[in-house]
Amino acid sequence: MGHCVQNSNMSIGDTLGLGFMTFAFFLGAGNLIFPPFAGMLAGENMTLAMLGFLVTAVGLPLAGLIAVAKANGKVMAMLPAFAATALAVSIYIIIGPAFAAPRTGLVAFEIGARPFLDNAEAVIQIGALALNQAQLFYTIGFFALAMVLSLYPGKLLDSVGKVLTPILIFLLVGLAVSVIVTPSAAIGAATGDYIDSPLSKGILEGYNTMDTLASVIFGMLIIDILRKKGITESKAQTRYLVRAAIIAASGLAFVYISLFYLGATAGDIAAGAENGGQILTNYVTHEFGTMGTVLLAAVVSIACLTTAVGLITACSEYFNELLPKISYKAFVIFFSLVCATVANVGLTQLINISIPVLMTIYPVAIALVAITFLTERFARPEFSHRLVLSVALFFGIFDGLKAAGFEINFLSFMPLHSEGMAWLLPVGIAIVACLFVPAKDQAVAAS
Repeated sequence: MGHCVQNSNMSIGDTLGLGFMTFAFFLGAGNLIFPPFAGMLAGENMTLAMLGFLVTAVGLPLAGLIAVAKANGKVMAMLPAFAATALAVSIYIIIGPAFAAPRTGLVAFEIGARPFLDNAEAVIQIGALALNQAQLFYTIGFFALAMVLSLYPGKLLDSVGKVLTPILIFLLVGLAVSVIVTPSAAIGAATGDYIDSPLSKGILEGYNTMDTLASVIFGMLIIDILRKKGITESKAQTRYLVRAAIIAASGLAFVYISLFYLGATAGDIAAGAENGGQILTNYVTHEFGTMGTVLLAAVVSIACLTTAVGLITACSEYFNELLPKISYKAFVIFFSLVCATVANVGLTQLINISIPVLMTIYPVAIALVAITFLTERFARPEFSHRLVLSVALFFGIFDGLKAAGFEINFLSFMPLHSEGMAWLLPVGIAIVACLFVPAKDQAVAAS
């Protein structure tokens, strides 16, 4: 790989910037909310729960980025055109305007603005109505800023990777050190599903970050940014994308482990918390007072903003390619408006609505990543891709219905069904079976 075409080399600073930007795209809302809550619930079983969480929240996104690099950005090339488009559109809508992007604005409000309003509440008695208005104004401002940053995607690497993220990392390291040096309480007992199956519960909890879905899309976005930097050769693109992925994954693992530990040792601080955002805010206020709350507000707002920008940019670029008559900028404005609207549903409600959808689409995304790594091993790659993804979708639909509260009993005999992972075994069997399917001409010769 030494003799690349000129200008296909990036400076160390650029490579780090790319890695930091990738990290910042991933480190959004869910990544800060779910680990402390899971840590609190897992208690003494924290280690297993955390391992499970790291598998789906760090391992799979890393694999997703590398799969995109391996396929040169064309992960869905083996599927029939309509299926590939349907899958891509549904992933873009989920991580874009429907769930993940609006969630960034909500979390930024919950942690970045609400603590200050709650403090003021005692004085002026702000009612629920005023809180909703504050949320409305905040989310409008938030997505207006995200929109402005998304309108100039060429400058993303410089604005996000080199300015915003280093500030973010510095603040997160400070938080992590304090968690380890001064835990608030002893680790508590495990509760709920974390008592009997902490590992599989952790694995499912990692779905909520939506990062495996995002990795397929961020991978394409990064390849696009590399092209704009003049790196056109696919080997070089793969090399830089893999480096960026490793930097991002290391950063995420570090953040998750410290937040898990924070949740597990939160003790009384976490009493009555509805989501991880509240545990985080309570902890920081308890340890660092108002200054801490201000810093946390800054960290979370930056983390959510960078993710919102990444998501809006990726969605707008995709739909602009799909419908070239509508300009990229028009899509940016449209998606920013939709996000600001959806964001006013409320955080807990949004998470509840999104879980069944995620349980349906996640198996497909995971199967897509797995099968991309095996494409060269299949004698009939197109057939294999279609079969495996159909199996994943079939079982994913039932997992989704089950998560939505429907009684799906006819699959209950299957291993991992109760954990919401009934799809795993059939997809595994389908992949193995496809490895043994002979090529067409051999099949004819044999008959």
